[in-house]
Amino acid sequence: MNFRVPALCLLLSGLVAAQVPNPTSQPPAEQNPNGYAQSTSTTETGETVPLFKVQVVSRTIEAVNYRHLGGETKVGMMGTTLMPQAKGDAHVDSRHGRVVISAKVDKIGPASQFGPEYLTYAMWAITPEGRAQNLGELPLKDDHAQLDVTTDLQTFGLIVTAEPYFSVTQPSDVVVMENRVLPDTKGQISEVTAKYELLPRGQYVKTEGARGVQPLAEDVEHDHHKVPLGLLEARNAVRLAQAAEADQYAADSLAKAQASLDRAEDYYRRKQWKPVETAARDAAQNAEDARVIALRRREQKSIAEAQERERQRTDEARARATAAEAEQQREAEQRARAEDDRRAAEAARQQAESAQQQAEQARQAALTAQQQAEAQRLAAEQQAQQAQQQTQQAQQQAQQAEQEKEALRQRLQQQLNTILQTRDTARGLIVNMSDVLFDTNRYTLKPGAREKLAKVSGILLAYPGLKVQVEGYTDSTGTPDYNQHLSEQRAMTVRDYLVGQGINMNSVTAQGFGPNEPVASNATAAGRQQNRRVQMVVSGQPIGEVASAQGMPSNGAADQQYQNQQYQNQAPVSQPSQQQLQTQPSQMPQQQRPTVPR
Repeated sequence: MNFRVPALCLLLSGLVAAQVPNPTSQPPAEQNPNGYAQSTSTTETGETVPLFKVQVVSRTIEAVNYRHLGGETKVGMMGTTLMPQAKGDAHVDSRHGRVVISAKVDKIGPASQFGPEYLTYAMWAITPEGRAQNLGELPLKDDHAQLDVTTDLQTFGLIVTAEPYFSVTQPSDVVVMENRVLPDTKGQISEVTAKYELLPRGQYVKTEGARGVQPLAEDVEHDHHKVPLGLLEARNAVRLAQAAEADQYAADSLAKAQASLDRAEDYYRRKQWKPVETAARDAAQNAEDARVIALRRREQKSIAEAQERERQRTDEARARATAAEAEQQREAEQRARAEDDRRAAEAARQQAESAQQQAEQARQAALTAQQQAEAQRLAAEQQAQQAQQQTQQAQQQAQQAEQEKEALRQRLQQQLNTILQTRDTARGLIVNMSDVLFDTNRYTLKPGAREKLAKVSGILLAYPGLKVQVEGYTDSTGTPDYNQHLSEQRAMTVRDYLVGQGINMNSVTAQGFGPNEPVASNATAAGRQQNRRVQMVVSGQPIGEVASAQGMPSNGAADQQYQNQQYQNQAPVSQPSQQQLQTQPSQMPQQQRPTVPR
């Protein structure tokens, strides 16, 4: 049985970015009073369901407002680059102001693959304001897990992270899964960028100089199906604190952790499962506090001991110098007394000279040792300064490289914008061509279109290493097969023209989507004309694979503005009859229908 309790939320700052409409909804976006953009969709019961897209650090996830859902919907859960094979879904049901989430995920490996400090997975709800709430632990059974939880949050996206304990209040940077809005998810997406702090890896790794520890190797191997995972995590947390010598440097905090762990063990022996989880959570938190305090105090002690050793060496050298001076004075007095009777004091004088030589050797040895120590200290300081300078130089070079890519991307967007409408998205720079640049129900380019594409080719040739994906779209008039074929042929026509202008054929692909992903309603002629378009998605390493989210226009707003301008400047396009739609694909010349590359 799973008795995990969601932890407290962590409030963090959020930044607002532009909107991107969900292709499954049609109404235009509206401005929310809170300052972020919001769109709505009408459900079967007549209610509206706004959706949002949240940028989490460098990653974009889609968040849904379930406040007025009045029923159940579903979002997908997809693995990130850390765990691409993971998949699943989450059923979300809004009930009386609270949201019930039932998540199931599959093909998840053990959390320890990301480091021995990671023992489990936690699911988080991320709001558009950047607030992260721990919804609970995802206990693994074989390679799948399930979580049923209720939250008061109304607008959020879902992520899954690897964690050392289930009760953490701040997500780690090991993000293994994130949600995806499915085609049957109701509503329209608006982009919102949310920034929040992540706990970096390495915070729970064995510390150099600490006592050895084998975290839960035997427990996890033999008792995984017997002992609750929360208790295993608490045991591991206490062991890590003990390995950091918390019993010496943070005894009070460690005692609290041990007391909580003892209570959890006692509840476990009595099979009182719910108190086990509560006590284990307290033990894990107190043990982590003790470990951090111990590491800090041990470092302070090490510094103090080094300073004390240096002081003792200085005092000893000073004492040796004083002793040498005293010895010299004593020898001088002996020589003065021996002057009256040289013969009688010859043996004593020789002995005094020998002692003097020994003292001088000792003094020279002490002086040499002191000089060597000073030279070593100066060399260490110089090496540290050089290492710091090299680190700063590397950081500056990396920052300069990113700035150059961003500047190159902006310059390319400005150049393309002078020819065809171009916008910056997470996919790359999208160059839009309306269907007014093609003959009606044909895929041949008009002279004006060829002229624009020739200019676009000239610009792209100036940026080696770019990739271009040409995407064709149609309205919903006619049969799906005809629209699909027409969209593919238009995309291929643009691709072939770009290749003919000198673009590397291996860098250009084409694909048709038919009537899918409309940007306007197909109920009107103006809307259908806006939906008949060809897009060129320009990406590649020279301009960065992922575009900056700041200032990113929404797909719907940009497409609609561009299509309205084209529609106002062109005469109305007559729609083909049903007979024409059914016969024209077969009438297209064979040489005008090249195969779409895969």
